[in-house]
Amino acid sequence: MVYKFRVILDAEDDVLRDIAIKDTDTLEDLHNTIINAFGFDGMEGGSFFLCDDNWEQQDEIMLFDMGDVPGEHKIMSDFKLSDLLYEDQTKILYVYDPFVNWTFFVELAAIESEDDSEEKELPALLFAHGILPEDAPVKNFDDPISKDDIYGDFDDDYDDEDFDMFDGDEGFSEFDNDDNNY
Repeated sequence: MVYKFRVILDAEDDVLRDIAIKDTDTLEDLHNTIINAFGFDGMEGGSFFLCDDNWEQQDEIMLFDMGDVPGEHKIMSDFKLSDLLYEDQTKILYVYDPFVNWTFFVELAAIESEDDSEEKELPALLFAHGILPEDAPVKNFDDPISKDDIYGDFDDDYDDEDFDMFDGDEGFSEFDNDDNNY
């Protein structure tokens, strides 16, 4: 089978590529196809993130296992595209160069038999729109806690009035029990 993907850069301007690749190719092959389609030099790593229909990122699949213990992380070369993407699961996020976060929405747009596909040599770039900017678009990771409210949801949990039980003449010495010498 031939998988046809639309790969969209997460940016203000429309920058996208349509690519075709075999369903038996791995995520590493898809990684290489994406970096070639967008003109990256391939010197940086990347990760795919499984996601739901709302593009909420879930499990990470890295180019290389960067863990302390071999086999600790999922790696791209271990997953065929058909293992992860199919008619009911069409979306995956891709981040190239995690230091600057070139982020792409990758969606499986069509599944065709190799006989029906016009592409003889795969993977292939089918369509390109937009010019990749010089620098990765800046991500705005808004802090849900306002700058004035540093305690967020935990505000008022332990205010000064919560500690007034120690005011006055009472102290820990009144709770001392001579039977238990610690």
